[in-house]
Amino acid sequence: MAPPTTKRSGSDKKAQLGLFAGYLAAGLGATLGALLLAISLWRPETFAGLRSMASDAAAPVGEVGAAGRVGSRNFFEAIAGYYDAGTKNAELEEEIRIARVRLAEARALEQENERLRAVLELAEGDIAPVATARLIGSTSTSARRYAYLSAGRRDGVEPGMPVTSPLGLVGRVLEAGRNTSRVLLLTDTDSVVPVRRATDNTVAFAEGRADGSLRIRLINLGINPLEVGDIFVTSGAGGLFHPGTAVAMVSEVTDDGAIGQLLSNPAATDVVIVKPIWQGNVLEEIEEPLDAEDPADADE
Repeated sequence: MAPPTTKRSGSDKKAQLGLFAGYLAAGLGATLGALLLAISLWRPETFAGLRSMASDAAAPVGEVGAAGRVGSRNFFEAIAGYYDAGTKNAELEEEIRIARVRLAEARALEQENERLRAVLELAEGDIAPVATARLIGSTSTSARRYAYLSAGRRDGVEPGMPVTSPLGLVGRVLEAGRNTSRVLLLTDTDSVVPVRRATDNTVAFAEGRADGSLRIRLINLGINPLEVGDIFVTSGAGGLFHPGTAVAMVSEVTDDGAIGQLLSNPAATDVVIVKPIWQGNVLEEIEEPLDAEDPADADE
């Protein structure tokens, strides 16, 4: 007969004692737990010290965990803040660019308003203007210096009339069409304007040089009294230009006069005033007797 494969606990006293000890420990644990539960319900303050000790013992672990949570949160917040800062920086740069464009437009508009106010004050002066117009074109490749005006005979413009801007004389009308006119600029080589120094009666002629400047030739030769910075205005001689209109400023002194820079630059001039010939009635009175003279008497 084969021996049994397992042993019963009843036949092994050591196993029986182990089982009994397990039951006894379980019962004591349950009894102790029930007793502690009853005490905690009856007098909760009894275990306050134990709870404090347990909390103090677990505090380092909690601090480590809290530090880890805060560190990870700060890391992600730093990334998010960097992204938001970059986005806001780009938006601010775009706003600054737009603001600069708006500022430039506002300055340009302010300058345009100042020019228009100056033209309006010029038009409201003692001499009634013939027309207010714009320079709509100019010669760019030719050696001659012409400009084109958006006013013509329909507006009362006639050849010979002075053209001025708020800064001074621009030129004179050379040809007048129905709606447009051609202006001979002061810098053209065929332009000669009688001028005088604004501070005294030093008279001269301002001749165009075709390079944007004027040659000022003194009438009375001798010791040259001119200095850099002197301002020349129209003298009124010849009866074409009204006296006192600004023409040029001396930039270089020469033996017989000076080189002057034009005060009213046509390239930077938009709105201009066409004025009547200063002594046009006097010139007409002089020409009429000459035209009415008998040819036979002239032959004699």
